Amino acid sequence: MGLKERRIQHKEQFRAEILAAARELFSQEGYSQFSMRKLAARIEHSPTTIYLYFRDKDDLLFYICEDLYASFLKAIVEIRQAEPDPGKALRLVLHQYILFGVSHPEHYKTVFFTSPVVYGSPDSFMTRDTVALRSYRAILELINDCMRCGVLKKCDDAMLAMVFWSAMHGLVASIIFTRDFPMPDTALMAETLIDGLLRGHAP
Repeated sequence: MGLKERRIQHKEQFRAEILAAARELFSQEGYSQFSMRKLAARIEHSPTTIYLYFRDKDDLLFYICEDLYASFLKAIVEIRQAEPDPGKALRLVLHQYILFGVSHPEHYKTVFFTSPVVYGSPDSFMTRDTVALRSYRAILELINDCMRCGVLKKCDDAMLAMVFWSAMHGLVASIIFTRDFPMPDTALMAETLIDGLLRGHAP
């Protein structure tokens, strides 16, 4: 590996280190208490160094969100490549969403409970090329494939995508935040929820 390649690798590693520390700090402190100064102290570098990589805390939060959606989009692509049946693929994707959320609670909390306007307005979200938007479109494509092959009844795809996400998100949030109530087995709850959703929207 040459000098140029080593420098690039070092920058990528340091950028990942900043994002990991920022994700942890957002989760612990919340948006209002987060500061670049606190982040700099945590990684033992000056704030000026962080500003070479990220514009401000909103920029940091954006890329933390994009990292989560990148993992989800990768899972969707891999599932669709391995499973040609749209109905089975949708079931696997919904399971994967829950699994990722409960396996990475701090990342999930940072993305969905730190700021409601990470991507700007709804119009901005739908017109800006982001990994989050690509993930959303991949879900819409899968839902439409399920409608075409008769797995799901025909309806508004955007509405159905939001229904599915709301259900998955609600379960993940319940599992992450509930500490004072005996929770049933996560896998069993996930299977029950997904089975009910798919049966309820079958033709």
